[in-house]
Amino acid sequence: KWAAEYAELKELLTPEEYASARGSTLNAHYTSPTVIQSIYEAVGRMGIQPETVLEPAMGVGNFFGLLPETMQGATLLGVELDSITGRLAGQLYPQAKILVDGFEHTNLPDNSIDLAVGNVPFGNYKLPDPRYDSKNLLIHDYFFAKTIDKVRAGGIIAFITSNGISGGTMDKKDAHAREYMARRCDLLGAVRLPNTTFRANAGTDIAMDIVFLEKRDVPRMQGEPLPEWGETDLLRTNTYTDKDGRERHDHVTMNRYFRTHPEMVLGDLDIVTGPFGPQLVCNPREG
Repeated sequence: KWAAEYAELKELLTPEEYASARGSTLNAHYTSPTVIQSIYEAVGRMGIQPETVLEPAMGVGNFFGLLPETMQGATLLGVELDSITGRLAGQLYPQAKILVDGFEHTNLPDNSIDLAVGNVPFGNYKLPDPRYDSKNLLIHDYFFAKTIDKVRAGGIIAFITSNGISGGTMDKKDAHAREYMARRCDLLGAVRLPNTTFRANAGTDIAMDIVFLEKRDVPRMQGEPLPEWGETDLLRTNTYTDKDGRERHDHVTMNRYFRTHPEMVLGDLDIVTGPFGPQLVCNPREG
C-alpha cells in the first residue's frame, strides 16, 4: 500500500536519515495552531515576558512560528531528535539555536530558561539518562522532569501531554512522577482537551491535557502533603461476577484537579472500553 512512498523515501534519504525518520514516527504528532495560540494567550495573561524560550521536542517548530509579537525578542532554544525535521526547523527559524539530538543527550544549563513550551513525546517507554534513571519515568514525564531542572525559579512550563498512555501524566494511579513535579512546581492550571483536538493534524484521536506549571523558589519538603493535582480518584465503572462467583469492579483513575475543576474539562467525560480495558475519554461538544 505504501510501496511507492517507501521507494521514494529510500531513494531521497541516506540510510541514517531514513532510520532517524522511521524512529520518530512513534511520537511525531503535529500540534494544531489553535492550541498553540491558546497556550501563548494564557501565558500572556500571566504577564510573562520571557528572555529565553525552550521547546524540547520541537518538530519543525510550530511553536516558534506562532510566537506572539510580545515575545519576538526572546532567545529561542529548540531540540529535535529527527535529523531532517530538525534541519527543516533550522532553515525556517535561523534566529533560533536548534540542537538536532535527543533531549536526553542535551546539556543545557540548569535554572536558565524563562518559558518552556511544547507537545512532549509520549509512550509506554523510557529514555536512558543517568541523572533521571532512578526516577523510573516514562518518556512524557521525563520531559517534564528534565525541563523543570532547566527552568529558573518562577519560570513557566506549558506542555501538552498524554492522559491516555499508562494513565498519562495527570491520570495514572502511580503518583511518583507527579510527586516529583509537585515538589518542584506549583500547578497554575490544566486543561483537558477533547479527544478530537489532534485529529486534523496528527490523524488520530488522542487523550491530551495542557499543563501549566511554575517552578517554585524552594522545593516542597519530603513528607509535606502534595497538592490535589498530585492525587487521583478511582471511578468505578461496571460491576461483574468472576468465575469464582465473586463480585468485581472495573475502575479508571482520574486526576483530582479535574474532578474539582470541571470547568477546565473541554468536553464531556465518559468511560469506554478500550483495547486495554476501561478508559476515560473526553468527548467534544457540538460546536
